[in-house]
Amino acid sequence: MTPAPDRAAFSAGERSFPCPRAQPDLGWTSHAGVGLKPQHIGDIIAQQPQIGFFEIHAENYMGAGGPPHRHLTAIRERHPLSIHGVGLSLGAAAPLDTEHLERLAALVLRYEPALISEHLAWSSQDGRFLADLLPPAYTPALLRQVIDHIDQVQSRLSRRILLENPSTYLTFEESTIEETEFLDEVARRTGCGLLLDVNNVYVASINLGRDPSAYLAAFPLSRVGEIHLAGHASRLDANGAPLLIDAHDRAVAEPVWALYRWVIDRLGPTPTLIERDADIPPWPVLYAEAQRAQDLMTALPGDALALVR
Repeated sequence: MTPAPDRAAFSAGERSFPCPRAQPDLGWTSHAGVGLKPQHIGDIIAQQPQIGFFEIHAENYMGAGGPPHRHLTAIRERHPLSIHGVGLSLGAAAPLDTEHLERLAALVLRYEPALISEHLAWSSQDGRFLADLLPPAYTPALLRQVIDHIDQVQSRLSRRILLENPSTYLTFEESTIEETEFLDEVARRTGCGLLLDVNNVYVASINLGRDPSAYLAAFPLSRVGEIHLAGHASRLDANGAPLLIDAHDRAVAEPVWALYRWVIDRLGPTPTLIERDADIPPWPVLYAEAQRAQDLMTALPGDALALVR
């Protein structure tokens, strides 16, 4: 069974934040969804597929209006919506960009999504946005900074957010806290939830020579409010060792599916997103991947980790 949310209405300290208005009743919290792409808008509006939810990148909808907002409004009337941000830079040592936060707040007010999420990463420096989501060093100072950032975001949005584990390609010598402990402590002290990106777990584990099953065994699953699945590219580094890139440009790999099965065996049905941000396939292909996740959520679980060891 899925663990009950921490609170019916998010609260932290003396603050009490209301839940969003009712979403379309499709039993979405135990269903799979997909990232909404412009190439699929026509098919989705015409077919009205039975799917759990759609997720958008916040930064793609921070403009005032036009066709993207008309289409999103039409889809939001029939399907639950999740907003996933990539630009808040919660893991940066610098203060948050308050103008960006205001744009996010306006978007949340406009569409009242069921879920809001961001990355434990940094993507800006001295007012410039970078081309990637970079993982931070896990130190006590950074822990305090991330907690302050999330408090600021949740206070402004009057909503609970989910924090996503990053994909990583190296470790920092100054890190003194394990990533799973860092995430757990942030969630405990801010009341935020976690977004478990299973592909990020696999990518980081292979790149760092670690066991993805051990990472998941240490992960605070009771705090998970959403799961992401995506594809990755495989390369070799300069020493000929495997190097995985969180590319989001292909189907979910079988070892990632196996890890996902293990997670839902323990967590229960949980909103699960299929991410695809490059080399976008036809709608039926992406929809079929979401259906596979849905089928796994309703099937009898097996010993999935045996498939990836």
